Amino acid sequence: MGADPYFPANGDPRYRVHRYELALDYRPGPNRLSGTARLNAIAGRAPLTEFQLNLADFRVGRVRVDGRVPHYTHRGGRLRIRPAKPVRAGAAFTIEVTWAGNPEPVRSPWGGLGWEELEDGALVASQPVGAPSWYPCNDRPADKASYQISITTPSAYSVVAGGRLLARTARASTTTWVYEQAAPTSSYLVGLSVGKYQTVLLGDPGLGGVPQAGHIPGGLLTEFSRDFARQPAMMDLFEELFGPYPFGEYAVVVTEEDLDVPVEAQGLSLFGANHVDGARGSERLIAHELAHQWFGNSVTIADWRHIWLNEGFAKYAEWLWSERSGGRTAQALAGVAHRKLAALPQDLRLSDPGRKLMFDDRLYERGGLVLHAVRCALGDDAFFRMLRGWASVHRGGTVTTAGFCTHAARFTAEPLDELFASWLHGTALPPLPSPAAAMPARPPYPPRRADSA
Repeated sequence: MGADPYFPANGDPRYRVHRYELALDYRPGPNRLSGTARLNAIAGRAPLTEFQLNLADFRVGRVRVDGRVPHYTHRGGRLRIRPAKPVRAGAAFTIEVTWAGNPEPVRSPWGGLGWEELEDGALVASQPVGAPSWYPCNDRPADKASYQISITTPSAYSVVAGGRLLARTARASTTTWVYEQAAPTSSYLVGLSVGKYQTVLLGDPGLGGVPQAGHIPGGLLTEFSRDFARQPAMMDLFEELFGPYPFGEYAVVVTEEDLDVPVEAQGLSLFGANHVDGARGSERLIAHELAHQWFGNSVTIADWRHIWLNEGFAKYAEWLWSERSGGRTAQALAGVAHRKLAALPQDLRLSDPGRKLMFDDRLYERGGLVLHAVRCALGDDAFFRMLRGWASVHRGGTVTTAGFCTHAARFTAEPLDELFASWLHGTALPPLPSPAAAMPARPPYPPRRADSA
């Protein structure tokens, strides 16, 4: 697989990383970050005489390849490395990098991406190319690796990262937090937040559910408790519809500042204070970010052309939650989306939207409509078997639009070629999909498992 067509300067397909070990020290006052990274990697089919990592404009202090000093240059967000001795094709090798500086977001057509300094703390929101704003990485979604992140901060601050908290060690005025994310993770999905939070548990993992925690400013605790009260029921529903939750735990962070949109990371979602109102005003977004744990994070796109496989699936999960929690049906919400799209320009090709339109609102809505069209064509039983199979077969892996079309076709004797040609590869808006027969009525989803009553 070659370079990403939308971001050819990011990532290097000549090798892959299977593990990152990051040891960081962050001081919020001066916004000062220093770190050491150890990457365990494997060369591709050809010997590696040189390769690159992506890293923003930090001061690089040390680089080693298999313990030896290479020749390297660091310009324009690229750390180009020429090993003292070429790495054999298919061979395992290690890369060590130390760096320091003041992290700031990477510039992009969508504004700053990656490490963002807050009034009192920091957060990471890297989609799609912000990861190099804080650590050296092979920044392409298809290169998935496990991570261990150790970060030392002043003890007044909490650190939240995606994965399992292995240790929290206080020394004098600082505390070191160590997180392990064992599941394969794309660089843009490595989430991190540094702030002054209170931690609350959601649901009851003692009953066999997924451990869920919220990390929030103390002043928002009352509103948060209402707004996120139904997240455990969402988890139950999505496990029923999509299959087992793909990671060991799930955390949500609410910052003291507003965010334009929530941001998903692996095992972690970040919300702004504006998404907490005490009236469940952002509940659809809570469902959207949770659904990304299956679609986008566990099942990850091979390159950014296929972004609808992330956002369309998460959008449809919003509609499924509404339908099963006593709100409007997916058919009604599909009608709303269809009317909205009908009034907008018809120039977006879902299967290859181009970099300019990859986060256009129309991609989300049309992506949801694709899933609804497939559901109408397959019927509920086959459709949800198809979704569970998609999440199961590709767990921890990468996918493409063509692969989804092939997968969905296995669940019906009727050809889906025309449906996919019009919805995915055409630009004109097809008619609103509707089921051949009425979708079966389902009771509102229970607030928790029956055994928790």
